[in-house]
Amino acid sequence: MLAPHVFDSPTGKRVYDIRHTRLTKWLNDGIPPAQVPEWAGNSVPLLLATYARCVDRQLPDLKKRLEAAGDLPEPPDAG
Repeated sequence: MLAPHVFDSPTGKRVYDIRHTRLTKWLNDGIPPAQVPEWAGNSVPLLLATYARCVDRQLPDLKKRLEAAGDLPEPPDAG
């Protein structure tokens, strides 16, 4: 953890930006959302509240993977 005076400095802000970029990349690369906070020292709820858009963008890929495995439920009849 950075000291308050370091965190408030340009250097501290850059460290936070790099950390944010790394967590975003891990999620975008498909690292499970339960693993990322363990590595980052966050909680799962905090991670998902902050980075939920990263997980949402994985939905098309996840659907393809489920369809390929035959695990995607059939949609209900619209009729």
